[in-house]
Amino acid sequence: MTGGPGPELRTERLLLRRWRPSDRAPFAAINADPTVMEHFPDRLSPVESEMFSERIEHAFEVQGFGLWAVEVPGIAPFIGFIGLSSPRFETDFTPCVEIGWRLATEHWGHGYAPEGARAALEYGFDVVDLDEIVSFTTTANLKSQRVMQKIGMHRDPADDFDHPGTPGWHGRRHVLYRLTAEEWWQYRSAP
Repeated sequence: MTGGPGPELRTERLLLRRWRPSDRAPFAAINADPTVMEHFPDRLSPVESEMFSERIEHAFEVQGFGLWAVEVPGIAPFIGFIGLSSPRFETDFTPCVEIGWRLATEHWGHGYAPEGARAALEYGFDVVDLDEIVSFTTTANLKSQRVMQKIGMHRDPADDFDHPGTPGWHGRRHVLYRLTAEEWWQYRSAP
């Protein structure tokens, strides 16, 4: 993780920035937390967490966007990630760009995920010039689905899918939320 120059996004309360070496240990703790990882097949080992960090950094270098490290200035130097990524699996809606987040549990319930996600959506639509951004999660992950709804995304149950990377896992069924650039502009301009 080089944490080199790249886009930083600022919101009223958050700084979405490139990763720093000091983010590694708290990120490994987030990835090992059973509550955070409840809707994933497994928690990540420290080695898996490090490999994930390296993939995140590589995405910034290749694509110019990625999963930003989230800082709450004056409160917490690192609380997790929010950002854009390109899923590595193949299904009906890929290739695509996904918006996602993973925050430490002590920072849940403060509105950080939707606040940071709106900044990432704005970057994706206004700077990267994407036509559509998707998000997906297990059918049971109602908290993430609420964030998707709060940021203007919508779901068509006909788009629900079995995640191809999780065969045999009880949480394999996923919901898919979408947002087009045109819908984003309408959402942003709504009172």
